[in-house]
Amino acid sequence: MPFDYYHIIDSTLREGEQFSTATFSTAQKLEIAGLLDDFGVEMIEMTSPCASPQSEADIRALVDAGLNARILTHIRCHRDDALRALDTGVHGLDIVIGTSPQLMQHSHGKNIRQIIDLAAEVLSFVREQAPDIVLRFSTEDTFRSREADVLRVYLSVADLGLVNRLGVADTVGVALPQQVYAMVHQLVRLTELDVEFHGHNDSGCAIANACAALDAGATHIDTTVLGIGERNGITPLGGLIARLYTLDKAFVTKYRLGLLQELDHLIAARCHIDIPFGNYITGASAFIHKAGIHAKAVLANPSTYEVIQPHDFGLERQIPIGHRLTGWNAIRERALGLGLNLDTVTLKAITQEIKQRADVAPLALDQIDLLLTEASARQCLQ
Repeated sequence: MPFDYYHIIDSTLREGEQFSTATFSTAQKLEIAGLLDDFGVEMIEMTSPCASPQSEADIRALVDAGLNARILTHIRCHRDDALRALDTGVHGLDIVIGTSPQLMQHSHGKNIRQIIDLAAEVLSFVREQAPDIVLRFSTEDTFRSREADVLRVYLSVADLGLVNRLGVADTVGVALPQQVYAMVHQLVRLTELDVEFHGHNDSGCAIANACAALDAGATHIDTTVLGIGERNGITPLGGLIARLYTLDKAFVTKYRLGLLQELDHLIAARCHIDIPFGNYITGASAFIHKAGIHAKAVLANPSTYEVIQPHDFGLERQIPIGHRLTGWNAIRERALGLGLNLDTVTLKAITQEIKQRADVAPLALDQIDLLLTEASARQCLQ
């Protein structure tokens, strides 16, 4: 599978700004971008400079920050938008126009022929002004568009010889992985251009769709930290990393995985939200093993119930033991951690006492430690 060659375009500072509680100051954008750069994302996409004067100023600030990541901006397929974007000094333009019946009727009002003509005009203008800039052209709402329409647009744009890559967008999160695979595979085969996938998570398929795109030959995936974005957001950075890691750790070793937790906590704080308990890798429950049979196996060999190794992300697994589901192997591990060498009969008896008491209320760790130390003292007196 072609997962060993891809680039992440992180859109936390563009798509992420469309999240309900996201409002980032210039200083915060520089902080976020700096951490994304340290993590290793190859590109950072920012809001169009046409959105507001501050949006334009923020782009200029990031361009001047000297990051390794390339700075992109996302603009409409308008000549004036392109000119204003080029003036900011960005390294690339992401140009988009809707091709679904809904957007053609209710957004820009153009038909497919007019879209093709407009794309040719704007893309030619950009190339005249900036021959070396990285240029992407994307349809919006690709998967509610007529396939014949979008292929007609893509092939016409590809024939111009002006763009570096094509974008495929599941704008409202309706695509299935097999649909994404089919579309991306066609574009790779027919145009031989790089292909970027942007997938919304309205129906929970963003990560699966991103991987289907990579499997079909896509070279770029759009993400945001914690998946923030319009409505339910898009492919989360951590979720994509988790999925690729489980296929082969080598697919993600180019990134500084230990920074993922810091990124998630930073965005959660800036957006005044909690990290979901079941969040990929960084959720509070991601590496907690509670059931006795799970704990026993994980203590013997973590791979029995862990496909992701927490230490690769600077994290640790947890095995809570003060509950009714606990097992004696976990209690033994705690005893050994305290330097206590208790026999099996004693450990099993303590485990049963913990279970009985936990039927009323879970025990704190110091309560369990007291049971273990008292048992050890009694054992020494015998």
